[in-house]
Amino acid sequence: MDAAVAAAAAIAGLCTGVIAVLAFRWSEREQARPTRTSLHTDAVLPPGVDTVLSVLRSSAVVLDEDDAVVKASSAAYALGLVRGGRLAVDPMLAMARDTRRDGEIRQVELDLPRRSGRGEALAVSARVAPLGSRLVLLLVEDMTEARRIEAVRRDFVANVSHELKTPVGALSLLSEAVMDAADDPEAVERFAGRMQGEATRLTSLVQELIDLSRVQNDDPLEDAEPVRADELVGEAIERCRQQAGAKQITIATGGTAGLRVWGNRGQLAAALGNLVENAVNYSPARTRVGIAARRLPAPGGDLIEIAVTDQGIGISEKDRERVFERFYRVDPARSRATGGTGLGLAIVKHVAASHGGEVTVWSAEGQGSTFTLRLPEAARPKAGRPDTGRSGALIGPEDLDGEDRLRLDGTDAPDTAPEVIP
Repeated sequence: MDAAVAAAAAIAGLCTGVIAVLAFRWSEREQARPTRTSLHTDAVLPPGVDTVLSVLRSSAVVLDEDDAVVKASSAAYALGLVRGGRLAVDPMLAMARDTRRDGEIRQVELDLPRRSGRGEALAVSARVAPLGSRLVLLLVEDMTEARRIEAVRRDFVANVSHELKTPVGALSLLSEAVMDAADDPEAVERFAGRMQGEATRLTSLVQELIDLSRVQNDDPLEDAEPVRADELVGEAIERCRQQAGAKQITIATGGTAGLRVWGNRGQLAAALGNLVENAVNYSPARTRVGIAARRLPAPGGDLIEIAVTDQGIGISEKDRERVFERFYRVDPARSRATGGTGLGLAIVKHVAASHGGEVTVWSAEGQGSTFTLRLPEAARPKAGRPDTGRSGALIGPEDLDGEDRLRLDGTDAPDTAPEVIP
């Protein structure tokens, strides 16, 4: 009996020992086996792939056979493609599974909501390809900006076609009218005058298209030079002298004299001229348009600020966001009546950008508008030629009210009479 018990005990001990040895070896294998986390390291990728992915401009995501993310670029996280170690875009995940199954390369364009939940959707192009026998590579290109540029290009071509068609069509009709009225000198003269007006409008449109094409890239200037702000203001006034006189609009100048900006004289003169011309065209008769220049301290170097203020119809809040777009008109009927092309403010915006400055607008319906052009200051003149105040009904920064709108009622004007166009 004792022998049987001893044998049973020996067998039990042997079994326990065998189980312990097996458990120990299984534990060693488990510790040596790569965990799921270790699949997210570079070792799982084929040689050289990680280097290639790091230099790609596209957002890159590598998935394993369980759809877990093995590798993802920072751009993929920024786009919201990866969340919690998984691919968060269901259509892309379905493409990856199909590619893993049949090995075919797939591509699709998708609109993805922004992570903030606000703004237009992101337009992306996704391409999925097999990467070895177990992995799938997903490359995503953000096409949002390219799509926006293409939309702008289409709109621009459509708008140009429309704007050119109007005067060209009018010239064709008027020429036929002249031919039919060959025996009526008075009618011929009337139609010829209208033809001349349409030809002028067409010439203006073509010239502004040329000007816009030169500045719309916002490239830094290569032929910049110091330009006196006083001279730019004088040229702008001279450009609008006839229109202002016809409407009995007073153009008053003020601010600080002797300021100089750095840039291309022709482009700056065209930009300021467009602002003053708009102010005159959109102002009622017998009102004032003011132009003031001042120095504005700034961390990266002082700026010269030239403000053009009118007492016109003003601009609504929804229109203020778009006034610098090409061919956009706050009041199309009024703009066409004054001969506007809808390109003037777009040119101003691009000229300001190419000069390292900006243009802004303050306006309220029925209270007029103030367009402010800010440009880098050129090197100041040598000592002995200090800036002096210039008299006028439009004063400097102390005469800006809380809305940054220059006073034009003349109540704060100095005793010296301003420069006036009757």
